[in-house]
Amino acid sequence: MDSRPITADSRPRLRERLAAAPEGSPDSFVLYDPQRVAPGHLSLTRLGVGAVQLFDGSKSLREIGRIVPVPVDGLVQLATALDDGLFLDGPKVLAYLNGPVRRPSCIGCYPPEPDAIRERFRKLFTNPGGPGLPDENAARTKSLRAVLVPHMDYARGGVTYGWGFKELLERTDASLFVIIATSHYSPERFTLTRMNFATPLGLATTDQAYVDRLVHHYGTGLFDDPVAHLPEHSIELEVILLQYLYENRRPFRIVPLLVGSFADCVHLGRDPSQSADIARMVAALQRAEREAGEKICYIISGDLAHIGPKFEDPEPVAEPFLSFSRKQDESVLATLHEADEGEYFRVIANEKDARRICGLPPTWLTLAVAKPSSGRVLHYSQYVHPTGHESVSFAAAAFYE
Repeated sequence: MDSRPITADSRPRLRERLAAAPEGSPDSFVLYDPQRVAPGHLSLTRLGVGAVQLFDGSKSLREIGRIVPVPVDGLVQLATALDDGLFLDGPKVLAYLNGPVRRPSCIGCYPPEPDAIRERFRKLFTNPGGPGLPDENAARTKSLRAVLVPHMDYARGGVTYGWGFKELLERTDASLFVIIATSHYSPERFTLTRMNFATPLGLATTDQAYVDRLVHHYGTGLFDDPVAHLPEHSIELEVILLQYLYENRRPFRIVPLLVGSFADCVHLGRDPSQSADIARMVAALQRAEREAGEKICYIISGDLAHIGPKFEDPEPVAEPFLSFSRKQDESVLATLHEADEGEYFRVIANEKDARRICGLPPTWLTLAVAKPSSGRVLHYSQYVHPTGHESVSFAAAAFYE
């Protein structure tokens, strides 16, 4: 397809990995995009679903009209709505994928209104168990090199976010944050983006020169999955908190890097530094930082254990397994005090990552790159679903020069 208006002779192709679900009545369905490239959804009749299934790029709308009892004009309207909604392969979706701005995908986890966002985020610091509001004039006895924060939704991550971001504001004067985050949706090991991140609090600018340096030192392959960043929450949830912290203070820039699974390293019991691509990324990040000419602070976006039937464990989460998992988390977190990425990996690998610690890749990578002299666990929490369907644990930790 080209950029011209859709006509009866157009041959629309539906994008892959879309989904449809019943909506109210047996003859009503909703088409949506689990990857959230398409920002909304589209209501379809049963007949519309049958027509859309023929949008495979091989047939014109005129030809499809001979197969399904839908007027060609109706098919043109349907294809146009799909194209406008970014459900079709074609110039419009490519323009977004290659465009300068990533739209927010996590509204609902936080409110759409800026004032409501500010009120919600204030409570991450002031709710019971929170660290209190950050004070940017606090005495800096130690200079922050990196901070680990959750990427759980704010309702469950709660004050653990506050502990991490308070330390960030108080312990670094950096204006460039390299966000190294868990990748949940992509098979690629590393995925960069040049997109700037839009949220209701404004536009967070991605440092293009830093991205250029990182690409130069790492090599090709960092943009092989153009969709990876679009549905991903692990960077957006940190970016909007940075915006909240720094509005009316100072501008900042980001470098958004997603890190995929280290399952191969765990399976082989081999330290990640022995994998050529991981070692190359460590070196590339270190060289990019040396050439930056300014202070850098790393933000690790990662959680700890994921257990329960939601994650394919056979039994609901309950005691004594909850206490066992908490004890295992404590063993993992103990390695962070020495900021020892090797020992951190070994503790997780020794249990074959049986509890699915999604923060393993970004935490190991950041410690290997930043080489902090020490670390400190600031807060830990373990969310447990009331029915035992799942439990996710997470922590805030700070790492110092």
